[in-house]
Amino acid sequence: MSRSARVVTPVEGATQPVIAVPVIFDNDEAFVDQSVPASLGGQNVPRSFTKQWCAQQGLRDEVGSSTVIRSFAGPAIALITVGSTLNDLEHYRLAGAAAVRLAGDNSVAFLLPTDGLDEPGDVAQALVEGALLASYTFKGAREATSFDVVPLGSPLPSVESHNQVSEGVHRGAIVAEGVNWAKHLINTPAGSLTPRDLAKRALERLEQDPSVRVEAWNESRAREERLGGLLGVGQGSAQPTRLVYAVYDPRPGDAMAHVALVGKGVTFDSGGLSIKPADSMVAMKTDMTGAAVVLAALSIASRLALQVRVTAIAPMTENLLGDRALKPGDVLTARNGMTIEVLNTDAEGRLILADGLSLAVEANPDAIVDVATLTGAQRAALGDQVGAMYATTDELATYFSRASARSGELLWRMPLVAVYESHIESDVADMKNIGKTGQAGSISAALLLQRFTDGRPWVHLDIAGPGRAEATKGYVTKGGTAFSARTIVQFLRDVAEAAQPS
Repeated sequence: MSRSARVVTPVEGATQPVIAVPVIFDNDEAFVDQSVPASLGGQNVPRSFTKQWCAQQGLRDEVGSSTVIRSFAGPAIALITVGSTLNDLEHYRLAGAAAVRLAGDNSVAFLLPTDGLDEPGDVAQALVEGALLASYTFKGAREATSFDVVPLGSPLPSVESHNQVSEGVHRGAIVAEGVNWAKHLINTPAGSLTPRDLAKRALERLEQDPSVRVEAWNESRAREERLGGLLGVGQGSAQPTRLVYAVYDPRPGDAMAHVALVGKGVTFDSGGLSIKPADSMVAMKTDMTGAAVVLAALSIASRLALQVRVTAIAPMTENLLGDRALKPGDVLTARNGMTIEVLNTDAEGRLILADGLSLAVEANPDAIVDVATLTGAQRAALGDQVGAMYATTDELATYFSRASARSGELLWRMPLVAVYESHIESDVADMKNIGKTGQAGSISAALLLQRFTDGRPWVHLDIAGPGRAEATKGYVTKGGTAFSARTIVQFLRDVAEAAQPS
């Protein structure tokens, strides 16, 4: 069973075994908002706590820091730091995560003062996202629990604030559930999630989503569609390749913004004949993160009823070493007719994305976004906390920078340096699939992908580092993170809102 989220009254919240109270720090002293009841479960809640008391209890000004006031009867009162302001969305994600971790297998009520909030709905969404993302476990929770949000005001929250909080909780629950679905796919062992299995899971979910059409292409269809990159990478595996093509169209026939999403779906990457070291293969079940992210983003967009058309394309395959495996020096022909000399079979993601991007162009979108755990160079440059963003227009870069800031998923814009085009020039094909050893590896991969976008507005997200977490921290759980899914959803939401008549 999983944790759910809902809005409840103060009376209902007081019945939960754990009640979380946000705390503001100023000059090392902690303060509780005046709208928080002075007594909770029979325990008095002071308006402020001295520096000495906080030090004794281990309550720090670091966001997410907490301490628990317990009694023999009544609920435990969890004091959780939200920093020095009531209006930082990321702080509420961390506070939500801290609350559910303190509650363990119990339900928890979080008291949310609304009087000082600039955006009560977005704060509530962030709070719920943090709580539900942190509650994820691959093994599944033993019992159903809830995360209750209690809107507070002086003396009561306004009707408008209460409604915004309710809408935010609803959005947060949909976003977190979709991201956790993607995380579960990413964490599933490769032996249990072949390309065929991944396509089946995608169909099972998306076929239930409103205004969504979805189909899975088998190998015969892939040949008919001239998907040479996808078929070439999959040659070495006994498992057949797949491609999932989904369209969310809330108002068929109406003019609206249209975004195409393309995600890398390599369900296991051995490196092919350019085999990886054993240690580097351990986490390669997560190399289908891009596919999981774009399919989850489309599903979330549908469930949020965002007024934007979304096409999601997810090529899926394994990169193994069978007797038909792709050999260094082979040349593949992508769907758009361009040829790629394969000098390193471990640079396979860009080969299948070439076909996916070609299909995206044919869908005639206003913008294309691709997502992939693509290069070790990205991780070397930006580590495991920041994703690389390449954008062909400043407008798209601005959209994604804002969406990144609101989602808490950090992105850094990288340059598409034209002079590095020479790194991927080939003597026998239109291009080769690797650049110069040790030089601009993430950039040269992006430049290759750009050739398949037909000059359309395009964003490429290389998330090799932040796509996996080696340990649980904040609301990020160990394993697959589905990094960038929430940013893409926020981007789609922003695009939909910008397209609405003023």
